[in-house]
Amino acid sequence: MTTGYVRVAKNGDAGVAISTAITILQIKAGAAALELLRAGMTQGLSETSTMEHVQILRKTAAATVTSFTPRLYNPSDPVSLAIGGTAATGYTATAEGTDGDVLVDEGWNILNGWLWVPIEDKIIVPQAGIIAMKFPVAPASATWRAYMVFREYQ
Repeated sequence: MTTGYVRVAKNGDAGVAISTAITILQIKAGAAALELLRAGMTQGLSETSTMEHVQILRKTAAATVTSFTPRLYNPSDPVSLAIGGTAATGYTATAEGTDGDVLVDEGWNILNGWLWVPIEDKIIVPQAGIIAMKFPVAPASATWRAYMVFREYQ
C-alpha cells in the first residue's frame, strides 16, 4: 500500500449515553482503502465492576448514524475521504443497516476500559467498505466514549 494519513473517528466529543444493543461508531471508506490501527472505549460514571461485550465488524449496508467527520492527527494532511454522513461515517445508530462479518468479539470490564490494537491481524477496509464498533447486547447504561483510529491510503 502507499503512504497513508492517520485519522480518528469518535462518538462525539463528550461520548453518548447508551443502554441498548447498537452500532456505536462506523467508518465508511471513501475512494481509498483504510487500515484500522486501534479502537477503544471507556466510560466515566460507573464505579461498579461490570463485564460488557463489544464487536468490530464489517457492515454490508450502512447504519443510519449521526454524522462525524474524521479528525486529522496532522493538520497539514488532506481532508479525509471517509466523510461524515448519516449513511457514512458517524455514531449512535438509529437504524442498524446490515451486519457482515464479525472480526473482533470481546468481553471486557468497564472499570478498565477496552482497547484493541492489532499485532499482525490487520483489518483492511476496501474502498466504499464499512467497518463498525457495536454493542451486540445491551450494555449497562452509561455515557460511553468510543473511538477508532485508522490510516487512510490516498
